[in-house]
Amino acid sequence: MRCSSALAILTLSISSVLLLPGCSSDQSPSLVGSEAEQAAKAMLETLSLEQKIGQMIQGEIAHVTPDDLRKYGLGSVLNGGGSFPGGEKDASIDDWLALADDYYQASIDTSQGSAGIPVIWGTDAVHGHNNVVGATLFPHNIGLGAAGDPELVAAISGATAREVKATGIDWIFAPTVAVARDYRWGRTYESYSSDPQVVASYAGGMVEAMQAEGIVATTKHFVGDGGTFSGVDRGDTRLPLNVLIDEHGAGYKPAIAAGVQTVMASFNSWNGEKVHGHKQLLTDVLRGDLGFDGFVVSDWNGIGEVEGCADDDCPQAINAGIDMVMVPEDWLSTLENLVAQVQSGAISEARVDEAVLRILKIKFESGLMQRGLPSKEGRPLRSQVGSQEHRDLARDAVRRSLVLLKNDSQILPLDPAGHYLVVGKGADNIGMQSGGWTISWQGTGNTNADFPTGTSLLDGFVEQVTRAGGKVYHNEPVPEGVEVGAVIAVFGETPYAETQGDISSLAWQQPNFEDLALLTQYQDLPVVSVFLSGRPLWVNREINASTAFVAAWLPGSEGAGVADVLFRNSDGSVQHEFVGRLPMAWPSADINGSDRDLAVVDAAFERGYGLTSNVSQQVAMLDEEPRGKPLSLDRPVFAGGARGQWRLYLGNRLDWAIASGPRGGTTKDNQLSVSVIDRRMQEDARRLEWSGDGKRASQVYFRADVPINIEDMSATGGAVVMDIRLIQKPVDQVKMRMDCTWPCNGELDVTQHLRSLDTEVWHRLAIPLACFEVAGTNMSAVDVPFLISTPGVFTMDLAEVTLVEEVSDANLLNCPTQEVASLK
Repeated sequence: MRCSSALAILTLSISSVLLLPGCSSDQSPSLVGSEAEQAAKAMLETLSLEQKIGQMIQGEIAHVTPDDLRKYGLGSVLNGGGSFPGGEKDASIDDWLALADDYYQASIDTSQGSAGIPVIWGTDAVHGHNNVVGATLFPHNIGLGAAGDPELVAAISGATAREVKATGIDWIFAPTVAVARDYRWGRTYESYSSDPQVVASYAGGMVEAMQAEGIVATTKHFVGDGGTFSGVDRGDTRLPLNVLIDEHGAGYKPAIAAGVQTVMASFNSWNGEKVHGHKQLLTDVLRGDLGFDGFVVSDWNGIGEVEGCADDDCPQAINAGIDMVMVPEDWLSTLENLVAQVQSGAISEARVDEAVLRILKIKFESGLMQRGLPSKEGRPLRSQVGSQEHRDLARDAVRRSLVLLKNDSQILPLDPAGHYLVVGKGADNIGMQSGGWTISWQGTGNTNADFPTGTSLLDGFVEQVTRAGGKVYHNEPVPEGVEVGAVIAVFGETPYAETQGDISSLAWQQPNFEDLALLTQYQDLPVVSVFLSGRPLWVNREINASTAFVAAWLPGSEGAGVADVLFRNSDGSVQHEFVGRLPMAWPSADINGSDRDLAVVDAAFERGYGLTSNVSQQVAMLDEEPRGKPLSLDRPVFAGGARGQWRLYLGNRLDWAIASGPRGGTTKDNQLSVSVIDRRMQEDARRLEWSGDGKRASQVYFRADVPINIEDMSATGGAVVMDIRLIQKPVDQVKMRMDCTWPCNGELDVTQHLRSLDTEVWHRLAIPLACFEVAGTNMSAVDVPFLISTPGVFTMDLAEVTLVEEVSDANLLNCPTQEVASLK
């Protein structure tokens, strides 16, 4: 390894000497203010155009090798949600540190043309170090907003920073300071509150606590992400500038005052123009009006959403004020395009110098330039990852986040010496209680085994009750003669993240009221409902069916904290009072009755509401009649991910039901694989690849635990519509099937239809539901709406699957030849 001129000893005008990595093993303190700027300017003068552009590029660890850093000198790498060293979900702390060291060593190696500037690694540690198995997962922001304690949130920020530092990572893409206005937005749980002042009260302390640990903080997403029309992710925020900044920019002012070093641009548009290409916002407002002096990083392929741009080609974004471009996969073509655009004059070299100077300045200010191997500082902090101290902090945060909406007869807190029946999908499900951005991007594909030190809500109930001599019944019958003190029902949303979490109505489980049916089974007993959700939802029926109702949000890995508040001490005293207060109003309606495109404004419980256990207050019966009727009978099955109750599986006779995880899956004989690909946005499609020998069929399908009735849809001429792209045409017969609880099914031969399609282009196909009905499907009890199988070689991409009542913009196929064939 050699030192380039950029890593030579720089003598600063203040007469201090700075030794940079690769030239000395001694560690120097970070620089501040003018010292950092002088050092950055001196380094900038030594760089070629290609080396400057390299500093502006951020690639993803699945697509960037250490050798790439040696050759191209990228300024940054990131690990996206669900991306791990070596692609291994269970990567150890040593694995993370080893990769960080490899990247660092490669970045300061000048032997292949790199300038030798240390790379900065960023990560989305948004509720703890959530990509690392065994890390402490804190409640999502909405729960912390309910806690109403800026000091607690700052302590969580510091703890998260220490766990991130322990893995050799330098930079956290947090805090998020979004102000969620329409809860249909799939990122509502990333917002602390609908009140800009609450968000502002948290921002500065979080930045200070994080950066005090030597981790670079990011305030995001600038600006207006929580205010889009109809709550559509990446949609349009339609506000005057002063309102935009007063409401959605409130968190940036204290964050900038606290010295936040980076800001991430937002995917959304402002009055029709994408923020990633908006110079007025990114330069005039952010820097001129708000005084930000760090660097601006784009979001994941965010520049590609600017009009006239592609993911790897957008001079408009650079000219608008993007300093570092997050291009996970297409980083090399982005680098080449940027060099060419400077050479052509589309981007001035002065603008490049400005961006690179900002990046280098932050690298000096953060201490990155002087730090040395990441493992040198990370290894001594290994014990911080999932430490008891951090878990205790998280458990305390869980306790403080709980909001008591209803407590008839003051049933809560419960006597721990009693007997309790615990029901519901969320009771013993740490993945569900942790929500999105948990190990994987969408938070899907996890089991309790993925949280080796975590506790479910059930664990906490058992801990409290057993210690006091009581008994918890779960997945077992209650013996005859045992008096049950209450039924504790834990239910709510399954994990999701951006885009895939968007909904059109706040109605919970309309029209299939699965959880309501669960509650009504026990109306002869007191029912305590614990609702897990990333947003307030219209659950009037469920609240009415409950004696007590607790909004528990998404508590994270320390679910046992819920029991600390639900149960008394054995002597009858209150262990922990309900101190959580609603950070957003709880809706009294499913949609806005005046205009369903607007946010619901009517509240059953206002922001700031929350009962304590010593208050005797009966909650009146809530209106159970929805304002909104479904605009259509359409039911999405797959759009970016499996929607609603549907889950994606693959298999063959060796194992018929292998759940497809966040990165896909394979059959036991490797004759069928499902992988994640990008179509229009991140991970919004799946590649299905069969490599069979013609002897046994392998299948991919969506299934729900509870069948649905689509008789009305079939009677009105409905169809199953799918967006597919053939990569390799099928060699053997391909079957499509719709099941009504196996062996009830209707099966069609679609081989010739598929063979007639062009490859490498997307097709929208529709097959009438009547075709499956004639073939044997009972439309009143469909549990598998889409299944495709073949025994041979075939590759296709799948982007959307929807059950529709009316076909439009799709190639409606005649009923394929119906051939009955048994796959099982």
